[in-house]
Amino acid sequence: MDEGNVLTSAGSAAGLDLGLHLIRRDCGASIANAVARRPVIPPHRDGGQQQFIDVPIDAAPDDAKLNALLNDVRRDLTRRHTVESLARRMHMSSRTFARRFKAVTGTTPHRWLTHERVRHAQMILESGSTDIDTVARSSGFADAQLLRLHFKRMVGTSPTAYGKSCRGDHA
Repeated sequence: MDEGNVLTSAGSAAGLDLGLHLIRRDCGASIANAVARRPVIPPHRDGGQQQFIDVPIDAAPDDAKLNALLNDVRRDLTRRHTVESLARRMHMSSRTFARRFKAVTGTTPHRWLTHERVRHAQMILESGSTDIDTVARSSGFADAQLLRLHFKRMVGTSPTAYGKSCRGDHA
């Protein structure tokens, strides 16, 4: 509860929510979002939003070549990346690359790329952009509908609702 000079909360999670509310109110949404990521809590809990980790973890500390490829892909998510194109860059067959990728990362190249695109969309939405078509394109999705589908599946809420919660717009 925020009644101006008197703020209250009940329970541990509500106390965290109140702290983030105060930070958002006094310092802005971007600072509150950064603080929320440290203990891996959402910037604002609406009861359905899943948590996420902001910084991607390298595939394997001793696999510099694959890590370099993943970092290159992260820098250019709008490009069309396929198993074949990624395998060529690693000088492997598609089947060998797909097997090695899954063995090292624990997921398929397609799922990894989708996750990175959604994570990028989250960062854009946190910065205040609300034009979902632009967010979709700049994250590498063909259209807003595809972004919405994957975003909801991965984050547990729509891109629009996520953006509003990050900005503290709960009306």
